[in-house]
Amino acid sequence: MNRFFKLKENGTTVRTEIMAGLTTFMAMAYILSVNPGTLTAFGRIDMGWYSVFLATALAAGIFTIAMGLFINFPVALAPGMGLNAYFASVVLASQTTDHPFTWQMGLTAVFISGLIFILLTVTRVRQILLTAIPDSLKHAITVGIGLFITIIGLKNSGLMTIGVESGSDIAANKFTDVLSFETVIHMGSLENTNVQLVIIGLLLIAVLMVLQVRGAILFGILGTTLVAILMGAVDFGTLNSPQTPWVPDFTQLNFMEFDWDGIMHTGIVSAIATFTFVELFDTFGTLVGTAERAGIMKDKEEGKRRVGNAMFVDAIAVTGGAMLGTSTTTAYVESAAGVAEGGRTGLTAVTTGVCFLLALFLAPVVALIPGSATAAALIIVGVLMAQSIREIDFQDMVYAIPAFLTFAIMPFTYNIANGISFGIVTYVILAGVANLAGKKKYDIHWMMWVLAVLIILRYVLIGSQG
Repeated sequence: MNRFFKLKENGTTVRTEIMAGLTTFMAMAYILSVNPGTLTAFGRIDMGWYSVFLATALAAGIFTIAMGLFINFPVALAPGMGLNAYFASVVLASQTTDHPFTWQMGLTAVFISGLIFILLTVTRVRQILLTAIPDSLKHAITVGIGLFITIIGLKNSGLMTIGVESGSDIAANKFTDVLSFETVIHMGSLENTNVQLVIIGLLLIAVLMVLQVRGAILFGILGTTLVAILMGAVDFGTLNSPQTPWVPDFTQLNFMEFDWDGIMHTGIVSAIATFTFVELFDTFGTLVGTAERAGIMKDKEEGKRRVGNAMFVDAIAVTGGAMLGTSTTTAYVESAAGVAEGGRTGLTAVTTGVCFLLALFLAPVVALIPGSATAAALIIVGVLMAQSIREIDFQDMVYAIPAFLTFAIMPFTYNIANGISFGIVTYVILAGVANLAGKKKYDIHWMMWVLAVLIILRYVLIGSQG
């Protein structure tokens, strides 16, 4: 084991690596309960809670172990937050249209984005894209996804409600133009049990994070569940339900549930682009950041080689996760928790992956967790992602305005792609104007011009609503 993982060479031990792997698992185990609830939109999408749970545990387990064995990298993977919410929102928004975007189409879009990701990795085109996008927009995308996740947590828990006061009838499940004063965001009723639980969950997780407790989000979810049990808000039927068996039932897995007939559906093109684009930057930041903390980047050339190989495994995980039946599987920033505990090699990742596979036998327990507890976790994850806002230069309007539009438009139009699109187009326009005026020289990569033109054509030819 020492020879295979090069433990001595990396200044670590078997015990340290295993403890680091357990720490990483504790930090990200919340995805086991959050992802099934998010992808099924708490029962409104018929993917099946248990089916998504299986896919989540399997994808996290298999590809995290692969990262450890083949790349010797202390990074764990699992279905990513943000893109799972985007997946659900696209499916829900189209359910009443003439051409609904089904969850099978969604999995197909994720699978195709994974193939594109593999191609971009092999051809090294992704390095061009990573260079082309200004850092301010990269950080703004992270912030925007955090706000997007937050608004989903607020909405799903009932802490946020929408009040519509209109002079005319408004059809249900339709996009309707109303005046600014006719639609108001309200706080939900504090007498609602779900609202009470999400507030308790927020406070529990927040206190644990202030106390720097490892696995604060997971323990906060478990603590909120315990409170929900005391309040009589938990259904113990899952412990004996055939829908959530103790022994994994892989016949319920949504394996290869793709819809190739709907591949030319206009919505799927936008979804593929979004899955690919967001995953591109999310992975880069996580892998490079974790590599630096683990000391892997001390040797620049070796570090770049290992990060490049890790990106390839990550790309394979996207397609593999879609085949198993979940949204984009990606490298997790929570891996930094294990690195902070001393994890330096792939043994850390293997340990984390094994824990996820063992979690397959805990589905009935995970199913007990109320939606409000996972909603609290979504909001806190939004807080963590919003930290990237400090990296944006708000004194320079060429960077500030596109960045602001990116992270403001994502949650308020309920669409990640819209935020990215506005950010890219406005940056190209403003940087171009500034360059022409001679105020300051801003770099506009040729790829940014290509992306801006494609985005404009997308909205002109396909439309924007939804």
